[in-house]
Amino acid sequence: MSPKVLAIVLAGGEGNRLMPLTMDRAKPAVPFGGSYRLIDFALSNLVNSRYLQVVVLTQYKSHSLDRHISETWRMSTLLGNYVASVPAQQRVGKSWFQGSADAIYQSLNLIHDARPDIVVVVGADHVYRMDFSQMVDAHIASGASASVAAVRQPLDQVSQFGVIETDPQDRSRIARFVEKPPTTEGLPDDPNSFLASMGNYVFTTDALVEALRADNERLDTKHDMGGDLVPYFVDRNDCAVYDFTENSVAGSTERDRRYWRDVGTIDSFYDAHMDLISPLPIFNLYNMDWPIYTRQITSPPAKFVRGRNPDWGVAYDSIVGPGAVVTGGLVKGSVLSPDVFVSDGARVSGGVLMDNVLIGRGAVVKRAILDKNVRLEDGATVGVDAELDRSRGYKVTDSGITVVSKGVTVAAS
Repeated sequence: MSPKVLAIVLAGGEGNRLMPLTMDRAKPAVPFGGSYRLIDFALSNLVNSRYLQVVVLTQYKSHSLDRHISETWRMSTLLGNYVASVPAQQRVGKSWFQGSADAIYQSLNLIHDARPDIVVVVGADHVYRMDFSQMVDAHIASGASASVAAVRQPLDQVSQFGVIETDPQDRSRIARFVEKPPTTEGLPDDPNSFLASMGNYVFTTDALVEALRADNERLDTKHDMGGDLVPYFVDRNDCAVYDFTENSVAGSTERDRRYWRDVGTIDSFYDAHMDLISPLPIFNLYNMDWPIYTRQITSPPAKFVRGRNPDWGVAYDSIVGPGAVVTGGLVKGSVLSPDVFVSDGARVSGGVLMDNVLIGRGAVVKRAILDKNVRLEDGATVGVDAELDRSRGYKVTDSGITVVSKGVTVAAS
């Protein structure tokens, strides 16, 4: 008999490294890939895994996230299925969530009500496909009370992740969990890689509740899943590792089956978009054997037409969302979200344009992210002159990606 599983999605982080995209929305609500929100990937993975009782713990700037969940993620309540958005409620004190572990501790009523055998806990802001039922099966077979999903990452990125070091005598057990160390040993079968935590966990319910209560009573804790709760189980030799490379998702290929990207910075967010647009994409949005679900909109089909000049509206090596119109402009290597309008003579290259962006006549966009409702006046530029962009108050990363905040009008210089 299959175990009863409750899935908890941690969606309360501030996402400061994604500013200004998180200026007035939670990180999991940030639009992605022309049609989606970041949280759609976590929720789609859970639903495709047949885990249909899901709670989403929210906190900061959650309105657009709550609205997206309520409008999109509706399942049959007749069959006991749900995706429920749950805000911080101060059930056990007068403080808001103090960390990811505390978020679950303050929401223990959800676990008591659902009475699951297993609790799956996942982050809400990564881009990947994963069958969580395979991880749950591996967790049960391991006999451990906790399991941590691990993804292989290049050794030169070790300082950016929580690092999992396994027991040399039993590679299925975690011997040490270290948060962003300067170095670590490479894997026996892959010396140039290490195991990084994906922020996805499986717990036996009783053990999780006991660990959360113990963490709540401690004074030397940040109440964090990776920093505090995982070490609790590791110290007891009761924490297994699940290697993401062992996960097999329907419809995946060797090119994209191991894809996982943390989109916590502007550069990684931008790079993840560029991964989508090659003819053989590194991450394939078109795998309908394991679909990524999102809100359906009523915009008309995309359209490409001639402008006032004889030039045709053209887009290549790009994703173009419904309602987008390219009239006499050129779009290349870009992602256009719904209802974007590209005018005569405009040029968009390496752009990530969110909903309802208007690119005026003769305007130019290069290696830039334009948030919703941005307007470029005729002849305006973004991403062409970094110093000009900085002087106008736009964020420019060290790699030269310019970000324009929601609703800004960019005048011609």
